[in-house]
Amino acid sequence: MKCPYCSSENTRVIDSRPADDNSSIRRRRLCDECGKRFTTYEKVETIPLIVIKKDNNREQYDRSKIEAGILRACHKRPISVDQINQLVDEIETEIFNREEKEISSSIIGEIVMDKLKDLEAVAYVRFASVYREFKDINTFMNELKKILDT
Repeated sequence: MKCPYCSSENTRVIDSRPADDNSSIRRRRLCDECGKRFTTYEKVETIPLIVIKKDNNREQYDRSKIEAGILRACHKRPISVDQINQLVDEIETEIFNREEKEISSSIIGEIVMDKLKDLEAVAYVRFASVYREFKDINTFMNELKKILDT
């Protein structure tokens, strides 16, 4: 493991423990060259997942795309970074628990909206307006009515 400060490859593990979610290992490391400490996380490598896009193109699953969409939806909302990370972890777990090699982007979008609906209504509507490509105010109002009726 290279030191992020001096790029030396002489580092050693000084502490290991399960991370908060118990799906990864948190390791504290010490650089023998510069003496600085840093933390790494190890996750089990999963089988590559292919996402089938709306235009039927296929691309490899990318967690950062889900994170970016949720961050945009949650912009200026009272939602912490920890809540967003936990939400993305839950979404990812649900996606990988399906044990499929390919998944439609529409299924991922529905999972994201379902989780966002439980977290924060405004973030949900923001995400839905982009994801469902609201064409006019009526489709927007229909989505708001669904939320208000629950």
